[in-house]
Amino acid sequence: MGILEGKRILVTGVLTDASIAFSVAKLAQEEGATVVLTGFGRLSLVERIAKRLPEPAPVLELDVQSNEHLGTLAARVGEHVDGLDGVVHSIGFAPQTALGGNFLNTTWEDVATALHVSTYSFKSLAVACLPLMKEGGAVVGLDFDATKAWPVYDWMGVAKAGLESCSRYLARDLGPHNIRVNLVAAGPLRTMAAKSIPGFKEFEDSWPAKAPLGWDLADTIPAAKACVALMSDWFPATTGEIVHVDGGVHAVGA
Repeated sequence: MGILEGKRILVTGVLTDASIAFSVAKLAQEEGATVVLTGFGRLSLVERIAKRLPEPAPVLELDVQSNEHLGTLAARVGEHVDGLDGVVHSIGFAPQTALGGNFLNTTWEDVATALHVSTYSFKSLAVACLPLMKEGGAVVGLDFDATKAWPVYDWMGVAKAGLESCSRYLARDLGPHNIRVNLVAAGPLRTMAAKSIPGFKEFEDSWPAKAPLGWDLADTIPAAKACVALMSDWFPATTGEIVHVDGGVHAVGA
């Protein structure tokens, strides 16, 4: 038996098989879970990727900026599973003007988009799934260490700082529902999201050398294992936590 045997898991943010979300979905299935995926925009691509999982998973459309999509999510997920034990938030976006060293010139409109999609959506997703989590469970979000001002990350760094704060408030308010809320702060990985960050090569060049354990920019499995572990019954009293999966860079600095 796997550590997620019998659990029902919703995974957002699967776009390619190089994404952390894909590795989470794959590992969750291997550990015994039933998985439902959500996608936004390019659903046909997500559906093709879903067929690469050990068991093809249903794919639902979810725009986290759409009240209609969020309002109907529980009913749509309920067509495939009779409840949820875990939810993975792997959603983030910032316009190009909010990244790459343009911090002082980014307009509020673009900042608002970054905060809505990357920060507020953590709360929106959790609340949308709450009706399906009557027996409790776990919500896990993907983070990038927000304690520092990283090169080129700019307003996405601010959004991640908000995500970290949001997770603590969610942990407070969802605790009475027996729902744990935690984040996994992964090191830089060559995902589709990373490719959209101007100047991402700065992380690629420096991170492996800084990490006490070393760092493989192409290996999403360590972060996925942390997500799966946090959704399992092996962390029954852990909430409001940030688990760093970055080779140790957060501990030793630059």
